[in-house]
Amino acid sequence: MTEQRELPELGFVALSRYAWRQLTSMRTALILLMLMGVAAIPGSLIPQRPINPMAVRDFFSSNPELARWYDRASLFEVYASPWFSAIYILLFISLIGCVLPRSVEHYKAMLAKPPATPKNLARLAHYENFSTTPGALERASTWFRKNRFRFRVEENSISAEKGYLRETGNLLFHLSLILILIGVSFGSLFGMNGYAIVNVGERFINVPTTYDSLSFGKLKSDNSLQPFQINVDKFDAKYDPRTSAPLDYTAWVTVTDEGKTRKQTIKVNKPLTFGNARVYLQANGYSPVVTVRDELKNVVFQGPVPFLPQDGNLRSIGAIKVPDVQPSIGFVASFVPTNARTTSQGAVSIYPELLDPKLLFSIWEGDLGLDSGVPQSVYKIDTSTLKQIGLGSVKPGDTYNYPGGSITLETVLPWVNLQVVQDPGKSYALIGAILAIAGLLTSLYGRRRRIWIRVTDSGVEVAGLAKNSAPGLEVEVDKFISFVKGER
Repeated sequence: MTEQRELPELGFVALSRYAWRQLTSMRTALILLMLMGVAAIPGSLIPQRPINPMAVRDFFSSNPELARWYDRASLFEVYASPWFSAIYILLFISLIGCVLPRSVEHYKAMLAKPPATPKNLARLAHYENFSTTPGALERASTWFRKNRFRFRVEENSISAEKGYLRETGNLLFHLSLILILIGVSFGSLFGMNGYAIVNVGERFINVPTTYDSLSFGKLKSDNSLQPFQINVDKFDAKYDPRTSAPLDYTAWVTVTDEGKTRKQTIKVNKPLTFGNARVYLQANGYSPVVTVRDELKNVVFQGPVPFLPQDGNLRSIGAIKVPDVQPSIGFVASFVPTNARTTSQGAVSIYPELLDPKLLFSIWEGDLGLDSGVPQSVYKIDTSTLKQIGLGSVKPGDTYNYPGGSITLETVLPWVNLQVVQDPGKSYALIGAILAIAGLLTSLYGRRRRIWIRVTDSGVEVAGLAKNSAPGLEVEVDKFISFVKGER
């Protein structure tokens, strides 16, 4: 009868050491990297509250029960959720704990001498034995030195190795991933990102209330915004007359920064720079300038209304909301810069420039919900509780009369979408990406191999060994033997 032995229980220190080894293994790092990619998928498929709160509200309206479960799982704020942050932090710790010790060991190995020549070279791959050649070891040392091998000279043998760049590239790739993670974390903690639609002739002031959407890093507040002002003087867009594809966008602006005013231009790939903030020209569209009057001809609304483009020809949708009359009036509208009609779609735009602009709308009256406290899109009107009182269209200078008032299309202004970005971690992420590519290429094309030569009374022995059976060693050994024999 065999005696059963009880294994001792792991103590706290031993258990902690075991958990640390499991966390810092390369297998765990790869699993966490895959998990982070999978965890990011909901952020692309489900509307995110910091980016599009209106879409989240619409999701709650259409799927209330499912939305509550999504909200409990933080699926509307994936990148700020505890579970996504846990994966991110664990991956960060795993990579550091895995790569840094390996880097130290690799550095020590690069400084150490190659291992001694094995006793039995005949067991190794690419083994050859030939007659003694005078000065074989001296010629071997010359060849190793010429081909940048690290070698170790012994009494009657030489051990040489090459290809440490393969492991160097592998470690550089993983260290670069850590640098990319640092850059991303810096951006999420200290960065900001905001969008603002500005009509030509109007100005943008870098304060929170001017933005259409604005998000800050967790350690950054609106008090840190750098004060500057941008007046959009003119905007010019050039399109291909055959395909309507955009060729060039240029915005001429007047910039006021630190009490100094200057004229500048913004292009798609030519942003403005204010300290560590950059202003990009992101998109463009049109704002119909309308005047709405009541039945007594009093002006109850006047000004430009930005419309949202829907296609490459800038067919746009928008909403004109007039709450200062009783009952309130709303215009659900679309705008076409170059008007044309089709039997299937009705009014469409056939070119993105203002060649034949036209504003089309349906008129609704009732409570627009502006005082309900619920955020709503500036481009849409919920007509479920409203009454339609008219349907019409106008061109610049035209007036349309409806029961209770009129609407006039005065003119049309272009607008530009300015993106203001502060990302202190992007330089680290860029450098990390470049180094990662360099490390990956070095790792893929590097070949780790060793060559030994020993001179005995019976002749000269040569053998080689390639790590991971990398190709090309046989040819290299043949060249080495030929040089040692004096044939080259």
